[in-house]
Amino acid sequence: MGRQNRIFKDRIYEQLSRIGKGISSPKRLELLEILSQGKRTVEELARETNLTIANASQHLQVLRAARLVESQKEGLYVTCRLADQLVGDFLRQLRILAENRLAEMERISRDFLKEKKGMEEIDGDTLWKRVREGTAILLDVRPIEEYRERHIKGSLSVPLKELENYLPNLSRKQEIAAYCRGPYCVLAVQAVEIMRKKGFKAFRLKDSVQDWEAKGFPVVYG
Repeated sequence: MGRQNRIFKDRIYEQLSRIGKGISSPKRLELLEILSQGKRTVEELARETNLTIANASQHLQVLRAARLVESQKEGLYVTCRLADQLVGDFLRQLRILAENRLAEMERISRDFLKEKKGMEEIDGDTLWKRVREGTAILLDVRPIEEYRERHIKGSLSVPLKELENYLPNLSRKQEIAAYCRGPYCVLAVQAVEIMRKKGFKAFRLKDSVQDWEAKGFPVVYG
């Protein structure tokens, strides 16, 4: 019986270690973060993570082997997506664990943001109240494809690359909060910097759509 127990436990932990192998690379974690926002082609993933297509494909192969990512051929391109919403939930919990256990996470973020204005944390209840009252505007500065997958209710889709052309439509009398993929996404940081230079009262919402939903605030799918 003792040998059978040992074999059973060894086999189980061997399977669990496949997940560990899948997320053991910084680049693979970044790929998963992007895919948590919606499906992407291999070419798009390579471009966003500053990888060659060959390297991106190798990382995606490891993620597929761990059953974290699925892919399929759509026309001329291979499209990837998270294998399950549980993968996105796991990724978010991994981030929260790292924030609680690794002091370097906070230090790196603080050093990056210390000279930037409008990056202080915004209380979700206060922001949501102002959005409903019309005294604040919430901008989703992610690519439009991500907005279509899922977005914070009441937010406007203004991808970062289109922001400067959209500024004439915004009021300087209202507060403007920009959000993107979460606390370590820099799209909202760039958006706030652009708007503040133009005289807008802009702030960053560091929550992702997943964070917002987990806190009980409304999101829209599709």
